[in-house]
Amino acid sequence: MRRPLLFLTTVCVLCAIAALNAHVIPARQSTNSAPADSRAYLGFDRNTYPGDAALSTLRKTFSFTGYWLNNPAGENSNSWRGKREILNSNGFGFILLFNGRLYKDLKSVVLAKTIGTRDAAVAVAAAKREGFPGGAIIFLDQEEGGHMLPEQRAYLHAWIDGIIAAGFRAGIYCSGIPATERGEGGVVTANDIRDGAEGRSIAFFIYNDSCPPSPGCAAPANPPPPSQSGVAFATVWQFAQSPRRPEFTSKCASQYDADGNCYAPLFQRANAVEVDVSSATTADPSSARR
Repeated sequence: MRRPLLFLTTVCVLCAIAALNAHVIPARQSTNSAPADSRAYLGFDRNTYPGDAALSTLRKTFSFTGYWLNNPAGENSNSWRGKREILNSNGFGFILLFNGRLYKDLKSVVLAKTIGTRDAAVAVAAAKREGFPGGAIIFLDQEEGGHMLPEQRAYLHAWIDGIIAAGFRAGIYCSGIPATERGEGGVVTANDIRDGAEGRSIAFFIYNDSCPPSPGCAAPANPPPPSQSGVAFATVWQFAQSPRRPEFTSKCASQYDADGNCYAPLFQRANAVEVDVSSATTADPSSARR
């Protein structure tokens, strides 16, 4: 997706899960694994629910899963709705996700605040309807990266304030990859949002699939912790996306399937579904289990 004006092209691919036998995410590819005294947990996310039958196999590899509270980016429906109980009974932790707005939708600072407040109420209502407890962290999917424009910052702040006022906690899914804007290098979206938060408490789920620091499409038993992502304050790090982005993954292309996707281990090829892979400091990053 091409950003307007000054903005970096970033792709938020909260996509995909799955599996193979002929090709699996090779657990041996753990060159960037965490130190023995720094435990991290492996998780996956995708736009579409993988199906009830896949859960027991997925749970052998992954501790947590993304869980959409509204339609994911680019989707017209939400297949995760109503799946909290079966995921919980299979032992999964959660990352609660809410798809936010693009810059083009915000128009003005005043309108951005109104939309942010309204979207926060929708996110909270969805979390309650799905049975998630108060105090859980809801992560806003911030699609666009680089410096936040005033309208974007107004939207983010209104959304965060609405989430917190309703008794939940706020998080942001955003880029941890240094970008360049008008010749200025090293602009990291996560840093920009945090620096401009004006005292707000935010949990960060960042994506950085650049190799390095990313190990690429891998499912090590001891995954690299979020602190190795390049964003020291991240609590969750998405280090592999499906399909892979060639401009960031050329040094670890061999870790991905020949079709460019990242697949969950242990499945037959016929049942394979692509995944995005993350590590976290806890097996339940949203603290969303009851």
